[in-house]
Amino acid sequence: MIVKKAKRIPVECVVRGYLSGSAWAEYQQHGTVSGFLLPKVLQESQELSQPLFTPTTKAESGHDLPLSMDEMKGLAGEALAEEVKEKSLAIYSYAQQYARARGIIIADTKMEFGVDNDKLILIDELLTPDSSRFWDASLYEIGRSQPSYDKQPVRDWLVEAGWNKEPPAPMLPLDVIEATTKRYEQGYERLAGRKLK
Repeated sequence: MIVKKAKRIPVECVVRGYLSGSAWAEYQQHGTVSGFLLPKVLQESQELSQPLFTPTTKAESGHDLPLSMDEMKGLAGEALAEEVKEKSLAIYSYAQQYARARGIIIADTKMEFGVDNDKLILIDELLTPDSSRFWDASLYEIGRSQPSYDKQPVRDWLVEAGWNKEPPAPMLPLDVIEATTKRYEQGYERLAGRKLK
């Protein structure tokens, strides 16, 4: 692992290839995803005609908020914002092809970038179960929530527990921790082609 100090771009770069999670909720209410007007006939978990770049703020506390490209350009500058968008979509496309060959769908992912010596670099995690929604392609079915190799058991439990998303978060029960750990291990094994040691 290479570690460098970089000037962080204060944006979470979200790429969505499928209609799921908060994007599905917004679509149901408004027919949009981060300002993109979508056809009225889409169903939950449906593949989008092309991946959408849907950046958000990088909040130090509280909730991240959607950003338009114009707002992102205001934060990062026009050329850098366009480069970040282009790289985000290219990384998602490459990762999606890699994963699909291994029976995994990457529904969406987030990444972060920084600048080091005037060059754009990736910072923070990339394509992990914490930053991406991984689905088993053999179980994929439009019109429902998908079984996943990510932190969905944690999300589901927190919703059921009624957590208001304000600190402190409630303690997770052992069965939720174990279920999430198992999903992470299964996803790793599918993508890497080997057991996690």
